[in-house]
Amino acid sequence: PPAGTAAHGGGRLSGGMEELSGAQLIAEALRAQNVEYMFGVVGIPITEVAVAAQAAGIKYIGMRNEQAACYAASAIGYLTGRPGVCLVVSGPGFLHTLGGMANATVNCWPLIVIGGSSDRNQETMGAFQEFPQAVRTSIYGRPGSCYIDIPGDFVNLQVNKSSVKYVECCPPPPISTAEHSAVSEAASIIAHAKQPLLIIGKGASYSRAENNIRKFVDLSGLPFLPTPMAKGVVPDNHPNCVAAARSMALLHADVIILLGARLNWILHFGLPPRFRQDVKVIQIDICAEEMGNNVRPAAMLLGDINAITKQDLALQKSLPMNYYTVFHHIRELIPKDCILVSEGANTMDIGRTMLPNYHPRQRLDAGTFGTMGVGLGFAIAAALVAKDRTPEKRVICIEGDSAFGFSGMEVETICRYNLPILIIVVNNNGIYTGLDAGSWKEMLQYGDPVTSVPPVSLLPNARYEEIMSAFGGKGYFVNTPEELQNAVKASLADKRAPSLINVMIDPQSERKKQEFPWLTRSNL
Repeated sequence: PPAGTAAHGGGRLSGGMEELSGAQLIAEALRAQNVEYMFGVVGIPITEVAVAAQAAGIKYIGMRNEQAACYAASAIGYLTGRPGVCLVVSGPGFLHTLGGMANATVNCWPLIVIGGSSDRNQETMGAFQEFPQAVRTSIYGRPGSCYIDIPGDFVNLQVNKSSVKYVECCPPPPISTAEHSAVSEAASIIAHAKQPLLIIGKGASYSRAENNIRKFVDLSGLPFLPTPMAKGVVPDNHPNCVAAARSMALLHADVIILLGARLNWILHFGLPPRFRQDVKVIQIDICAEEMGNNVRPAAMLLGDINAITKQDLALQKSLPMNYYTVFHHIRELIPKDCILVSEGANTMDIGRTMLPNYHPRQRLDAGTFGTMGVGLGFAIAAALVAKDRTPEKRVICIEGDSAFGFSGMEVETICRYNLPILIIVVNNNGIYTGLDAGSWKEMLQYGDPVTSVPPVSLLPNARYEEIMSAFGGKGYFVNTPEELQNAVKASLADKRAPSLINVMIDPQSERKKQEFPWLTRSNL
């Protein structure tokens, strides 16, 4: 039979026995592991795998670049707890996934990347033990990325269906609790603390620990600070949330309880001057290797966070608008249960404070790896999950103009699959800051742009909304609060079409001055 026959439903061997192709076996093995979503850019030899995946009931989303595909697949892992799959060809195709794999590994999100390579001499096919093992590797312990290499001749190899040994679905990760002595020690430290602070990390969000953590906060009365993608584990409008006084809370806490959070750059490594010299840290994490990283903990609770917690600006009215004005109006109009995707420098940083989250796993941003270019891939993944599980939930992607440039062509993917994503580009004509049209024109008079234009500047008043319009979505170009309000309302009212709102702000608009600006200092 033709090589592709089995990928579409199998064929018959000369003896009358049903045959399967390698592509089918790959697809069935993935489906048996409860894999629901596959993203990729097809080519030889993995096109048949994508076709077989669709036939097996796996949703395949063809992307325009392997990097965005990998970002989307990794976001599926975070949102669902089961790995998304990224399907790519070997060589450059696989190399393009490295950023997504690194991002997933650092963020601790389960991900499987499957790459098609050159043929190998192979007479028989095994039981595809690699797939349950890959799922297990990606979700057990600290989640992360996993790569499977598929030789090209495996894809079209025909085998007797009766000879295939199917492996049972990999069960959820085993639940482990902390040692009783460690729990008692931690409880004693908290009881004697004068200014304790609970820091909730995205590990707590991933473990689905929100109910227990909310009870813990309510019963203990502890103030808490969420890291960016842990926002919503306990609602941002909870009276114990100290996000608005983050620097003061970190500086004055004498005991800090880390719930699935890491003392990395997001938390200033747990070191002075952001933290007290004598601060005591209680670390709760599923990964033993993370214990004592940067700061020696006073108590270490190793295990599943959910199980362990069972054992708690002023607005500018003039024009052009600034970041705070824009975020104020967005916050007033977007649904509280929407999934927020945030990307950019000032856009993401200010949005963390200005745009509250009320539920877990409803915020996606650059994360621990500080990755730019993740926004639209994350938004596509979130929209697919929402479509299947909570169709009424909206996905809103808020990006800086520089961040949008990394993956802007994925707008075509959004329109191709008719995903009702609302993209809001906060456009200041540059990276951090830009130039207005007049200053740009004047700058060009000094000579060639490559020597006269500041490196942080982008083209003024770029019409990003026209990219959305070109592919059939709805685009809005706004300059005033009234125009912004009308555009957001119209976009949210249309639950079937994607939209892009291009919001022009003051090119010199920046975040408020930071007391410890080590992440933002510059000589510019």
